[in-house]
Amino acid sequence: MKILVTGAGGFIGSHLCEELVKRGHNVRALILYNSRNNWGWLENSPLIGGMEIVTGNVRDYDSVKSCLQDVDLVFHLAALIGIPYSYISPLAYIKTNLEGTYNICQAAAELGTKKVVVTSTSEVYGTARYVPIDEAHPLQAQSPYAATKIAADQLALSYYRSFGLPVAVARPFNTYGPRQSTRAVVPTIITQILGENKTVRLGSLIPTRDLNFVRDTVKGMICVGFSEKCTGEIVNLGSGSEISIRDLVKMIENISGIKAEIEIDPPRIRPEASEVERLLCDNKKAVTLTGWQPQFTLEEGLRETIEWFAQNTPIYKSGLYIM
Repeated sequence: MKILVTGAGGFIGSHLCEELVKRGHNVRALILYNSRNNWGWLENSPLIGGMEIVTGNVRDYDSVKSCLQDVDLVFHLAALIGIPYSYISPLAYIKTNLEGTYNICQAAAELGTKKVVVTSTSEVYGTARYVPIDEAHPLQAQSPYAATKIAADQLALSYYRSFGLPVAVARPFNTYGPRQSTRAVVPTIITQILGENKTVRLGSLIPTRDLNFVRDTVKGMICVGFSEKCTGEIVNLGSGSEISIRDLVKMIENISGIKAEIEIDPPRIRPEASEVERLLCDNKKAVTLTGWQPQFTLEEGLRETIEWFAQNTPIYKSGLYIM
């Protein structure tokens, strides 16, 4: 099967491309065009020989339609994802997350693509009104980022309902693992604990998150992509357990064997009404429709993640707040 992955050079996208190659698929990887022709996390992938690398931009309809030629299935991951930066430049998120999704869906509809999987986020739910959060939970945009992802999800589903485009929305909760940016909380904690100062600067320690190891997320997305039962559906991908940021620091300390001091860093604190206080996934729909279930415990996933970051610390700016 010919499969296009957008955002292929990113954290989840690179893991997804590699897993698809391992499964014997013909993978076309769309990398954001850059003057150095850098392929992101795929640059040194041992599986790069099994991929067709193309450069372009999901904001550009012409490059999107060109990438979609002869493609059977699309995994659309390309997005701006940093919540703090969405406060600074909401329009950039509209152009990438919403217009980019329009370009994918419109080109796929015109070309007769067999399936499009749009990657959502648990941030669309906002602070939980009830737990666990199922797919019927109200949508609450507590950041410009979340607003653009809600809009993108709904636009994609409208193409299914209005034009018959086979679309599925995979909605991962908080994915973590090797290669993740320090914009996310797990690598932020790990890189600071492994740093020279042994001080962890964070925002609020109270919020809880449902953390899912990247290989579990990737396998869940593949299940959604290859299941006819998921067409026209939104499917949560999460572990079904939650942990507070404070307890997450303690767990990482215990696994790494390194004790750190925690400091509250005001620039890292979201505006009060924008902070998502609690996320806990109900993954029953994914289990029912696809048989997918997470295989990694949080401790197992964190051990592998800590080991990877310990070997790759120099490429991260551990003391710098990354939006």
